[in-house]
Amino acid sequence: MVHYPHWEADVVLRDGTPMHIRPIRPEDSEALQRMHMAQSEQSRYFRYFAPMERLSDRDLHRFTHVDHVDRVALVLTGEDEEIRAVGRFDVVAPGTAEVAFNVADTEQGRGLGSVLLEHLTAAARERGVFTFLADVLPANARMIRVFTDAGYEISQHLEDGVISVSFSTAETERSWRVMAERERHAEALSMKAVLAASSVVVVRLSAGQDGDHGRSLAGAAAAGLLAQAEAGIFTGPIHLVGLPAWHRPTPASVQAESLTELSASHVSAEIAVVAGQPADVVEAVPRLAALGVRAMVVVSDGFGEAGAAGMARQGQLLRAVRAAGIRLVGPASYGVIGAGEAGRYDLTLFDNGAVAEDSVERGIGLFCQSAPGGRMLLTTAARRGLPLASFLSSGLRADVSGNDSMQFWSTHDPTAVGAVYLESIGNPRKFSRIARRLAADKPLVAVVSGQTGQATPPGHAVRTSQQPQSVLTELLRQAGIVRARSLREMLDVAGLLLAQPLPRGPRLAVVSTSGALASQLRDIASAHDLEPAGAPILLGSFATAADYARALEDLGARADWDAVVIAHAPPVGETDPAIARAVATAAARDERPWVMVAPGLHGLDPTLTAEAAMSGERTVPALATIEDAVRSLAGALGHARWRARAEDPFLDLPGIDPAAARGIIADRLQDLSPGGRVTLEDEEAAAVLASYGIAVLRSTVVADAEEAVAAARTCGYPVVLKTVSDALRHRADLGGVRLDLGSDDEVREAFDRLAERSRELLGREVAVAVQPQAPPGVACIIRGSEDDLYGPVVSFGLSGDASELLGDVSYRVPPLTAADVTSMIHSVRAAPRLMGQRGLPRADLDAVADLLSRVSLLTDDLPEIAEVSLNPVIAGPGGAQVAGFTVRIARPARQDAGRRALPSPHHAPA
Repeated sequence: MVHYPHWEADVVLRDGTPMHIRPIRPEDSEALQRMHMAQSEQSRYFRYFAPMERLSDRDLHRFTHVDHVDRVALVLTGEDEEIRAVGRFDVVAPGTAEVAFNVADTEQGRGLGSVLLEHLTAAARERGVFTFLADVLPANARMIRVFTDAGYEISQHLEDGVISVSFSTAETERSWRVMAERERHAEALSMKAVLAASSVVVVRLSAGQDGDHGRSLAGAAAAGLLAQAEAGIFTGPIHLVGLPAWHRPTPASVQAESLTELSASHVSAEIAVVAGQPADVVEAVPRLAALGVRAMVVVSDGFGEAGAAGMARQGQLLRAVRAAGIRLVGPASYGVIGAGEAGRYDLTLFDNGAVAEDSVERGIGLFCQSAPGGRMLLTTAARRGLPLASFLSSGLRADVSGNDSMQFWSTHDPTAVGAVYLESIGNPRKFSRIARRLAADKPLVAVVSGQTGQATPPGHAVRTSQQPQSVLTELLRQAGIVRARSLREMLDVAGLLLAQPLPRGPRLAVVSTSGALASQLRDIASAHDLEPAGAPILLGSFATAADYARALEDLGARADWDAVVIAHAPPVGETDPAIARAVATAAARDERPWVMVAPGLHGLDPTLTAEAAMSGERTVPALATIEDAVRSLAGALGHARWRARAEDPFLDLPGIDPAAARGIIADRLQDLSPGGRVTLEDEEAAAVLASYGIAVLRSTVVADAEEAVAAARTCGYPVVLKTVSDALRHRADLGGVRLDLGSDDEVREAFDRLAERSRELLGREVAVAVQPQAPPGVACIIRGSEDDLYGPVVSFGLSGDASELLGDVSYRVPPLTAADVTSMIHSVRAAPRLMGQRGLPRADLDAVADLLSRVSLLTDDLPEIAEVSLNPVIAGPGGAQVAGFTVRIARPARQDAGRRALPSPHHAPA
């Protein structure tokens, strides 16, 4: 039996609860029969077109014994391992299969059918099935909606009282967006138990390995919550387990020595904060589930960071919470801050000596991973006076991640800006997709570790990449994320984006009490692609509030600037509050972003707050240095420019046939072992490329000079001869290529010279290929590859050692827009060679963009394509010719393959 481990996954349903999907097994016979017998007569009739009270032994064997090649069946199971739904397909002709679903009556309306369809179509594409057929009774409108609502273009016709439905399993932009929107809704809903709970239990299970740090961690998490309860900020039940005696903050709260004792009190809680020995934490999960807990924050460590044994314990914990239907934050989390119906709660280890604010109508959503990062973030945010809509530290990120936080922010009205501090990214493709959706509505700022993708932090079970760091940079840019270099810069930018409107352009006005400071500020602005707007406004060292008011009123009347930095530098003392009020008042009357640099002011200071006519209170952010001010405005401008094209459609080109490409490579894939890859023969590779509308210059491999002459006569002069050795095939500088051969004698001489050159450099003769010569132009390289971490990656550059050695290559992660493709071409430093440099003819950039677009679609659609290389592509005035090509294939292992899935514990170390 063929079995793909990645077909097994945990998913979140429409109502936010988790469920498990996996291939059916022979031992599922009894569970399948129980599900069948519990169905209504109508449901059985809809599925089998007959009133079958029981499935026969023969049917049970046929349904549960499948090869997962021509017959595939997936089941959804709940917490009790009972089967809730079955989806299957049976191949009836090459590339075509009949599909059927059966969802338990008790689960109708929760989205089980749509989840099964996503996973079945993904499995079908891997098995070379490109078309699904289904027979549906006219009364079974719900099943037809499963197909249509998924975004597929279906055809249907009625015959003999049955509706026959057919549709392609290929992903479309609409089906992808439908899946992403369903995923967003479900994951955001599941996060309400984490960030919008109304009852809490804090549990200290045992002493830690180094003294009683379990008591210390749980006590720290409880302290802030109890202070909020005493202040009337959080009014929900608070239960404490294993902690010192305390006075009861609410009538419904209970204190107990153990979870067993707490259970006897018949209380409940939505979220639990837990500290203790790893084994005790795992053991506590079922007892917490019995209390109604749906979110668990583990603040203690001893899991993934503790080597192989710790990673095994982490896998056990994740399996336990998934079985219990609980979302897990941590282990080694710094805690969470959220707000539910009972008010705002702080379940972090942070104590700044102050009770958190009662509510936040408009604030920043903060996410980080490690506890040290969480402490630094909360400390810095408190110093700047930044209002937090929520905070989450994922720790070792076994389950809840930054993706989940962003999904929650996208549906959470109080979150106006998102800020994430990432030490690793488990699934960059999903991260990018979610971030792009969020950033289109709410700005998103990120600090990403420079080692992300290149190394695995302790305790983080993530893949690594063979791609350069520039791929990560482009992925963030494509998603509309403002990338900051430090936590301080991230919060500077987030504060600006929260408090001020986006700039409409790059023109920067400067107001200062120092000519030298103003000059320096303008130089810094130019370095960040901001344009000085007129001469700086200089007020003098002892300018008063009245001086500022007059100057800023005049500035507000001008239309020649898009943002302003006010650099106030009094020779002695701090900033006069009257000057701060004058700046705040002027800014509140304007709809452009204002930033101030002034001694004694930092962050969102109340002194710089004034009432705006249309938007309530507005605050001018005070930043520490003029460099900070300019960088923050440059980040805001970059986001504004991205948002202007955020709704650009993804590429959709004619002449694309994924089914044909998969049919060509299907047999070769069958022979490959996991992890293996094979290079397609030229005929196969050319056919795969042709299925995506990519034409190539064909070549003929010859063994001697006379065969070379015959081949040259067949394809027509002029021709090119090149060795087929990878070491020499593109190296005209090493004598591996001979160009512009116009006669039989020139071909014979070139063949002999190539044979001689290969003997000199390689110690042997190698085969020679004869090919028609492309019209003159600039040689380019277009590549696409399937990366373990990022999935599909495409690159573009000009041929030559200089480009490769200097890294003059642009990268993008599909799916791409037309603007992405254009920016790829123009962003390489050697791009002027394509644009008529020094009087040379301009290359057909549209033809180059078309090739690059088609390679992008090929790599995005087909994870089986391990690598495709078009080298060289000769770009001239009349078009772009592919003069060399290579296609390599491998079994797909893409993390984000068009189906919803949570991080899986099922293949973690046992």
